[in-house]
Amino acid sequence: MKPAPFDYHAPTTVDEAVALLAEHGDEAKPLAGGQSLVPLLALRLTRFGHLIDLNDVASLSSVARQGDELRLGAMVRQDLVEHDPDVAAALPLLARATPLIGHFQIRSRGTVGGSLAHADPASEYPAVALALDATFDIKGKNGVRSVEARDFFLGTWTTCLEPDELLVAIRFAAATEHNGFAIEEAARRHGDFAMVGCASAVGVDASGTVDRASVALFGVGATPIRAGSAEHALIGRRSDDLRPDALAEIAQMAVRDLDPPSDVHATGAYRRSVGAVLVARAIAKAATEAING
Repeated sequence: MKPAPFDYHAPTTVDEAVALLAEHGDEAKPLAGGQSLVPLLALRLTRFGHLIDLNDVASLSSVARQGDELRLGAMVRQDLVEHDPDVAAALPLLARATPLIGHFQIRSRGTVGGSLAHADPASEYPAVALALDATFDIKGKNGVRSVEARDFFLGTWTTCLEPDELLVAIRFAAATEHNGFAIEEAARRHGDFAMVGCASAVGVDASGTVDRASVALFGVGATPIRAGSAEHALIGRRSDDLRPDALAEIAQMAVRDLDPPSDVHATGAYRRSVGAVLVARAIAKAATEAING
């Protein structure tokens, strides 16, 4: 198959890209790494009259430390996140999630912003962004606005981005001492989209008591989902309160109210059952790292 005809645009600045989006509206689509968009176009599962290639917009590929935050431009390649020691030190959860995405050829072209804007509910980056309470910087014809991760993802392949808006950067709080991170997933093969997964971040105070916790599941709904009840149950626990039986109980809280979909890869019941196991594993690894760090 070949894509339906389209007009190709190659802006060199964010303002140019936003102007093109404003001009062409629903008929325009930004092209980042293209690892999801190009196959969809080739199979004619979607079509747009205008493709706006962002690869020449140099400012979108920047990485900058701003105080306690690390700011990643939307066009930062997944390969950089995987291999850059400074990014890995500041964002260990994002770095650990990256090797789970496809294979190295995919990651050499795929971008952080492209994956997040694509918003596949089975992909790793949206869950990581939700677990880390990331902030999304969005630019449109009316200026720049910032959106929290919990408000960015609206449904399968659906975000709060308007047709004339462009995701320009994602800001994460940089990791500090006594924080631990882990991501666990079940996939048919390494690099496939997850049937179910969990990203977790745990922080402890000077006494080793959990004072910060986030648990985000993916592959179990139309968006990644924070398990608030499990997070609440973790707060105030010490290392001796995180034995396997306690973790199993907390993990059941995380999946108790889920209604995962069933498809050719797994049933909803399978996703809920395996999800509980993955939650317990992720929490255990993140808490151990936080307590030992």
